[in-house]
Amino acid sequence: MGKAWPALDIHVPSCDPQLYELVLAELDDFQPTAIQEPDDTSRLRAFFTTAESRDAAQRAIGASFGTHLFVEPLSVEDEDWAARSQAQLKAVTVGRIVIAPPWDTKRSPEGFSHPSTEDPSRPLFVIIQPSMGFGTGHHATTRLMLAALQELPLADRTVVDIGCGSGVLAIAAAKLGARSAVGIDIDPDALENARENAALNNIDAHVRFEEGDFRPWAGRPEPADGREMALRGDVVMANLTGALLETSASALAATVEPDGCLIVSGFMESEQAAVVPALEKFLSLQTTAHEDEWMCASFRRR
Repeated sequence: MGKAWPALDIHVPSCDPQLYELVLAELDDFQPTAIQEPDDTSRLRAFFTTAESRDAAQRAIGASFGTHLFVEPLSVEDEDWAARSQAQLKAVTVGRIVIAPPWDTKRSPEGFSHPSTEDPSRPLFVIIQPSMGFGTGHHATTRLMLAALQELPLADRTVVDIGCGSGVLAIAAAKLGARSAVGIDIDPDALENARENAALNNIDAHVRFEEGDFRPWAGRPEPADGREMALRGDVVMANLTGALLETSASALAATVEPDGCLIVSGFMESEQAAVVPALEKFLSLQTTAHEDEWMCASFRRR
């Protein structure tokens, strides 16, 4: 028997799209590992790393919405989730990048190759094995980050992916020509999936993944003994929650090399007034973009 993931089934009336968005915002405070959004049903399923965070989310939803929603706690076997994903997920294209699960690779004429910038018009295929690590390309924040990443010159630059999840952003950066990319996450299961994805893309030599909280490592110079990780990059990506982006603004800025760039997402339009000014204390805002209610912003180190 595989690992069972704590989850909530939330039955949201399909006739009330505003209520659906409010539920997503409420869940964001509890950092769900993944969310299965409804297709032809009104059920929303949110996964969590611990039963405690799931139960806290259930209490918060009950306090906020009362009898307007039916919320059911459950545990879902990882194999069951992966099997359902195989039937549902298809390749997603964002600019040059095509994010594809292993069973939808027929559009790739040459498989999955090492980084190349020889032909800037050639699609770059990134294979991602769906798991509970967030980041299959099907969420708006992942797409926003991938689009922003392709607006930057990456050749011979170092990249840091904070809260890397499945590793999709770090792998895409390496495919786009970055000299190296490092992903960091607190979830060991997500990191296991990220390393699997790096191997599937034949890109192990260019990408590495580390477990830990990025904040103590932010801005450290490279240690001589190599026993502690430095965390600085020419391009830093952080697809986190709005609250974490706001409270960690100083640490995020410290990870960016001089004249480097920080790309952030994971916050909603309603959080923009808090997140962007917090980061502007340390960095210069360059661009913003949005998809539905989700936001992405790029900053440059002064």
